[in-house]
Amino acid sequence: MTYDAHLADRVRELLLDDSPVTEQAMFGGLAFLVAGTMAVAASSQGGLMVRVDPARTDHLLATTDARPMRMKGRAVSGWLHVDADDLRTEHQLAQWIAVGTAAAAGAPAKRPRR
Repeated sequence: MTYDAHLADRVRELLLDDSPVTEQAMFGGLAFLVAGTMAVAASSQGGLMVRVDPARTDHLLATTDARPMRMKGRAVSGWLHVDADDLRTEHQLAQWIAVGTAAAAGAPAKRPRR
């Protein structure tokens, strides 16, 4: 399965006014990087992958329909998966993008490549 191009377009529209955004194909999906750090991605599993502050993970799992992001059968720390059904409205999608961009902004700086 490839990512949902319509969802990617919706994400792109909501990120237009944000800091520098780049797109990169990753894991069969399309990732959106804010200031060089991946914030959200239109997932190849459908729906949206969202970077989350690990301190907020339990709260978000308890209060939303998001679930832990899984790759190769293992949960990926700091990431949640949100089904497309939970992203129908602009408000729903914008809330998850805000979670992802806030977590990306708070992520540790990357080490420069050698």
